[in-house]
Amino acid sequence: MSKPSIGFIGLGLMGRAMCEHMLDEGYNLTVMANVSREAVDAIVARGATEVSTPKQIAEASDIIMLCMDTSVSVEGRMYGDDGVIAGLSENKVVIDFGTSLPSSTKKIGEDVAGMKATYLDCPIGRTPAHARDGLINLMCSGEKSGFDRAESVLKDVGENVFYLGELGSGHTIKLINNFFGMTVANAMSEAFAMADMMGVDKKQLHEVMAAGPLHSGMMDFVKGYAVDGDPSMLAFAIKNAAKDVGYYAQMSKDAGADSIMSQSTLKALNTARDDGMGDEMVSQMYDFYKKALS
Repeated sequence: MSKPSIGFIGLGLMGRAMCEHMLDEGYNLTVMANVSREAVDAIVARGATEVSTPKQIAEASDIIMLCMDTSVSVEGRMYGDDGVIAGLSENKVVIDFGTSLPSSTKKIGEDVAGMKATYLDCPIGRTPAHARDGLINLMCSGEKSGFDRAESVLKDVGENVFYLGELGSGHTIKLINNFFGMTVANAMSEAFAMADMMGVDKKQLHEVMAAGPLHSGMMDFVKGYAVDGDPSMLAFAIKNAAKDVGYYAQMSKDAGADSIMSQSTLKALNTARDDGMGDEMVSQMYDFYKKALS
């Protein structure tokens, strides 16, 4: 059976890695420039076709993939005379791999369904290095018939593919996941900064905490920078963490509740971003807390 043709918008670190893997797997790939010209040139040099509008992406592809930074960016590519929706036809599938607001996702889904196509939200877990090898985790939700059409591709792209039911469930779970992860990372960053302030050894602090039920991958990622000086173990920018926790807080408000726990994490991330740390990695919040506690 021939592979479906793929259109891809959003060749950042994760998107480029996903495209490289799909080319390795023999997919016919159509791309367009979004931000990174270098990434597009590299993918085209490997055999992908470049077009200039999202509409052309949709017209050329069975499955259209977006890997964007915000809901506003996704909406900007989906709507308009040259948007993805304008190029859709029956049975095509559009997949949002970013981390978006569930309310936006559901609205787009309704409009895509009006074209007799399917919209899936499918946020990603793990890193660009995992994506390059087809080992990311995928949290997919939306119309089951659309998921079934895209499932073989998702399993080529990801190691663990979860089908989560109603559209928006994937983004909801991803936002809860990222809220929890970023809150743990911030708590651990402050813990290491407090160890410095109190004159105790950070490595010993980690050894004691890691020997008990608090031990987690996120703890080790922050230790990678605070103790070992390597920020790359948690390759997630502070500005992106602030966006995701902000979306979590907005999702909570949209549901009629005010999140309590997210507020301290969001305040710290937003302050660090506004202080010029937005492009640094989340584990480098250790530096923010060192300064804040001094």
